[in-house]
Amino acid sequence: MGKHTDFIYLSEPETIKAGVLDAAACVDTIEESFRLLSEGDYLMGGPNHNNHGITMVFPKESPFPNMPLDGPDRRFAAMPAYVGGRFDVCGCKWYGSNAANATKGLPRSVLVMLLNDKDTGEPLCMMSANLISAARTGAVPGVATRHLANPDAEICSVIGCGPINKACIAAIRTQMKNVKKFVCFDLFIEKAEAFADWVKNDLGVDAVASSDLAKAVSEGDVVSVAASRLKPLYLEESWLKKGSLLMLTGPAKGEDGVFTNSKIILDHVKLQEAYVEDAIASGNKEAYYAGVIGGPIFSLIDKGALPALNDFTAIGDIIRGVRPGRTSHDERVLFITCGMAVYDVAWTYDIYQNALKEGIGTKLLLWDSPAQA
Repeated sequence: MGKHTDFIYLSEPETIKAGVLDAAACVDTIEESFRLLSEGDYLMGGPNHNNHGITMVFPKESPFPNMPLDGPDRRFAAMPAYVGGRFDVCGCKWYGSNAANATKGLPRSVLVMLLNDKDTGEPLCMMSANLISAARTGAVPGVATRHLANPDAEICSVIGCGPINKACIAAIRTQMKNVKKFVCFDLFIEKAEAFADWVKNDLGVDAVASSDLAKAVSEGDVVSVAASRLKPLYLEESWLKKGSLLMLTGPAKGEDGVFTNSKIILDHVKLQEAYVEDAIASGNKEAYYAGVIGGPIFSLIDKGALPALNDFTAIGDIIRGVRPGRTSHDERVLFITCGMAVYDVAWTYDIYQNALKEGIGTKLLLWDSPAQA
């Protein structure tokens, strides 16, 4: 007789009941993740343990009529990780993405998370993960705001008014203790207006919509960029305030000085090094760089305008106190984040623990006794 195995399943509404939208708690969990990254108590994909994941991309044409073809933001991806510390668990985020989903009443990406016992591989839980992913993505600039923004920062510029920046601003709001106003820019002014209304009604802070990118950026003591990957922004150095914190959660290009005259802090240096390895393997580094958030700094490193990646500071080292963060009120800081599976696994684990305590979710049977035992 083999071992009975079951696991719990959480729908999206059940993840909400279990606290997935608790931005302040998520910031704390992601800060723990950064500490573990800095300590080395984690594993991600690939032999270097630092790959973002594995992505299946589609061909531009195919002789097979049913094979999916390439399109805007179209891919499948698996992002596995082990997270140590109090989490001590393995997991994987699996998702499909297609920009055309909007015409079908769906979000761009459809995601699920799976947690597994680190030793046996048995599933512990499976859950809807769109809100998991958004929350952890938003919590990262929340952590950066906690450690890198000036404490007297009053104005936050929101560049890109979609669901990802909504999660970012929910987290940033918990860390900007003196915030007085959000300036909301989007290519579509109606989206900026709706975002400003949400900030006023849900976060209780004054907000205005803007159709002027330069003006919106120039007002921000903290600037959160999470705009469309299909139309990367171009930033001019003169727009940035002295002492500001610019956070790239989405891609942006800009004048060289935006990058060379800022103190650059990375989410995780080894992840960025893995991106460069993949870019070299692709045979077209510049094309690869154009598709990742840290692309502009990689190009500047290749040109000798920035130091090698291993000379950069990761935010986990700042959290642990082994490297300095902001060193003056006037210093301009640029934070670059590309997303990692360790965040998803850590936040999923906490939602799973909340669900167990509250009796939320549906228990599903894997087997009473495995046929292959």
